[in-house]
Amino acid sequence: MAVTGFWPVFKNLKATLDYADNPDKTTAPEYLDEDLYAALRYAENDDKTDRKMFVGGINCSAQNAYAEMIAVQRRFGLRGKIVGYHGIQSFREGEATPEQAFAIGKETARRMWGDRYQVLVTVHLNTDNVHCHFVVNPVSFKDGAKFKNKIGDHKELRKISDEICREHELSVLENSDFYSKGKKKEYWVHKAGKQTHRDMLRRDVEEALAKCGSFREIEYYLKCLGYRFQRDFHYAHPSVIIDGWQRPIRIDSLGPQFSREAIRERCLENQRKPELYGYAYPQRKRAPLLAIEYHLRQAQRQDTVTLLFEIFIELLKICTGSNIENTDRRPLSPAMRAEVRKLDQYLEEYKLLCDHRIESPKELLSFQEGLTARISALEEQRYALRLKLRRVKSPEEEAGLKEHCKKITKELTPLRRERKTVLRIAEHIPKIQELLDAERKTEMEHNNLTRKKERKIER
Repeated sequence: MAVTGFWPVFKNLKATLDYADNPDKTTAPEYLDEDLYAALRYAENDDKTDRKMFVGGINCSAQNAYAEMIAVQRRFGLRGKIVGYHGIQSFREGEATPEQAFAIGKETARRMWGDRYQVLVTVHLNTDNVHCHFVVNPVSFKDGAKFKNKIGDHKELRKISDEICREHELSVLENSDFYSKGKKKEYWVHKAGKQTHRDMLRRDVEEALAKCGSFREIEYYLKCLGYRFQRDFHYAHPSVIIDGWQRPIRIDSLGPQFSREAIRERCLENQRKPELYGYAYPQRKRAPLLAIEYHLRQAQRQDTVTLLFEIFIELLKICTGSNIENTDRRPLSPAMRAEVRKLDQYLEEYKLLCDHRIESPKELLSFQEGLTARISALEEQRYALRLKLRRVKSPEEEAGLKEHCKKITKELTPLRRERKTVLRIAEHIPKIQELLDAERKTEMEHNNLTRKKERKIER
């Protein structure tokens, strides 16, 4: 099994390269293109390859790869910031020998880039997983065309790698469609411990499937949770949407267990469960926001920025895992429930507002200006100390100035963090207000609390 991937190398070439005959051998590394030079040197590192035989070039020599790549780039002119691509092909521990990995890596690079681009291929043995490194010149030696780095290229590299692994009787990673249908974006969201709107919809649909016995009941359940059906279950591909989504989501796109046929089978199974007959569906007429606001007004609280965050956080707490079973209290809007992923940020902002007793946007702006002034003063003080460091006359004086600079840096760090939080609060206030207004309007409509306009009586 081999895992693949590659990423761009960013940097501009130095002007001194125009005068270098052979920059790989005659120019000091500090005058070379730093990222491309480092990538090539990392790939060729003898401490990791152990033996020089595991370094080879495709359309270039292993000994002079840098100079040859630069020559091609200079021939067609450097365009853009990307000066190379650094790729990897990592094998399962103990599955491939270094010789086998080197052969597979060279064949993979030849099929992927060999007809148009120069590639340096190496094998590293410094980890438990034997792995190949590719350093690719983004400029074609044939016509100077730049490599585009599209999503399809990553999928093509995986496909080629899998084909060659099968030819060498190695295992492959099945059902790994990482770059399709937004999987890459979802991966980074999940890695950060957050949920996407598709995750939230999948959870809500799974909850409905566990408690409903027909398509109509599922539709009612999801409507109680705030979704609108663009296409109901009379269609082959039912889809839902909420305010804030750019487009509706088809329920069957959430996974094979959510296809129309699978949902029908699940409903038939639920009809045979006697415990579902006593189940009470979530109330559509519920108003957690109105209840929270009523409670706080009973305490005679004034409308302030701190109160706005307090109401919002109390509403988000209802959506957390400890309260998820109480469906009657959850907010009606899925957009509101989706904000749970930012609850830690909102709590940090609320703490700052309480610690500094900030009650209005005007006070928030004044606090921000004060922070900026303190930061600027400390930065100027540190800059003056750094100027003195250029003219020090003794090691003791230098050590003292450096220690003073470190103290100022320690003072700056929390102030900059606070300023960043304040700027985030200023951005969140209108969004929070908009979400609360939308939730309040929805609750009023669902509970028939909106007042009708009185008809004028004509005499």
